[in-house]
Amino acid sequence: MVKIDKFELPDDLYYNDDHIWVKIEDGKARLGLNDFGQHIAGKILFARTKPEGKDVQAGKSFVSIETGKWVGSLKSPLTGVILEVNPALKSKPSLINESPYGEGWLVVIKPTNLEEELKALHHSPEDVKNWMEKEIQEKLKQ
Repeated sequence: MVKIDKFELPDDLYYNDDHIWVKIEDGKARLGLNDFGQHIAGKILFARTKPEGKDVQAGKSFVSIETGKWVGSLKSPLTGVILEVNPALKSKPSLINESPYGEGWLVVIKPTNLEEELKALHHSPEDVKNWMEKEIQEKLKQ
């Protein structure tokens, strides 16, 4: 576990610059918003993902979220097809805030270019630590 400031980032995950985490599970990838991402977004009031069966592209929007202070899209770290959407988010989108690495996951995809795209993500504890320290400095301590 990499812990920076009050934010925790499990070291078995991969992270993109949009603060989406990736967990590899039997050739599939579970995606969610990391602890820092949910913190800067604020209380999430609504989350809409692309539906099951839809293609997602690395670097393109795959979910939109609404908070009291922000509406925006999050970019997928991977290319693939959505296999599963978290049904609990429809009735309780705040799970993303309450349990970002557990019940608040967003989608499961079948990646089509996994090995190549993982290389572009933050993963080693040292890389994650350096990246997060910079993010905290830029976004919280301006």
